[in-house]
Parts: sequence; structure tokens; C-alpha cells
Amino acid sequence: MTYSVGFPPAATRNAKLLILGSLPGQRSLERQQYYAQPRNAFWTLMGSLFGFDADACYVDRLQSLNAHGVALWDVCESAHRPGSLDQRIERSTVRANDFEGFFEEHPDITLIGFNGATAASLYQRLVLPGLSVRAAAIASCRLPSTSPAHATLTFAQKREKWRSALAPFLD
Repeated sequence: MTYSVGFPPAATRNAKLLILGSLPGQRSLERQQYYAQPRNAFWTLMGSLFGFDADACYVDRLQSLNAHGVALWDVCESAHRPGSLDQRIERSTVRANDFEGFFEEHPDITLIGFNGATAASLYQRLVLPGLSVRAAAIASCRLPSTSPAHATLTFAQKREKWRSALAPFLD
């Protein structure tokens, strides 16, 4: 059984948009980078929406997102999960990140975008009930997963759904 521990948030104090995944996959854990699986469309999608080079070095990609007020994090601080698929996360082992603390440190967050259904359901089940009224009132939307395992939509369809949901944050 694999016990995975996630990353700290990639955020600046002035972040306005929080993109949440569920838990870093094996490739991400190995590289200590969000969305390091080459077939995951996250960086290609974000680069096309926010106008940065998706092939730039990891630090530059994070800085580009942060410059646009975008923060990255995961719902799970840790969990048992063999492999990288969200459906293999053992729900009884999930320990959620400290979102109340995050929202206190990042008071300008106005939207939470969930990268896939698992992130949304874990947040709603494990995080939302324990949040303050102010934090619980932050708007959220479920976005199509950028994972290669989520192949029911084309890249163009995913991009359009993300573009539509994140329109207020795009230049």
C-alpha cells in the first residue's frame, strides 16, 4: 500500500483563484512538482489560457500562474493510494489539508476550481462542513479533469470549459 503526502500550496498572498486537485500522482511525487505526468494536460491548458510557455521550467510556470493570481493545491494532505488514479484513493485514509488556515492567509480567494470530480467530492465531504461561514461561502466550480485518465472530452472541449469558468481571471 502506498502512502502519499502532498505538497504545500503554490500560492502568493494575493491569490484570487485556487485550483485544487485531489492528491499528487506518482510522477508528481517523484519530481516534487504539481502535474508532472507528461500526459496530464494541466500545464498545456493553463499555458494556453494564461499566455505562458507550458514547456518552460517548473518554477517559471508556477510564477506565471501566481502572477495571474492563481494558486495550486490539493484537497488531500495525505492518503493511501496504490498508483496514481483518483479512484484508488482509500477514502478512509484521507487527511485533508488545512483550508481554514489557507483561506485566512489568502483572503482574496474568490473562486475554487476543482480539477476533476474526485477533488470536488472530497472537498465537499471532508472540508466544507468544517469551514467558517466566510470560507464555506467561497464560490466553487467543478472543472473537467486534466488527467489522461479522463478521456471523455477532447483537449479543446476541456479548454473551453475551463476558459468559460475562469473567464473573470483571464486577461
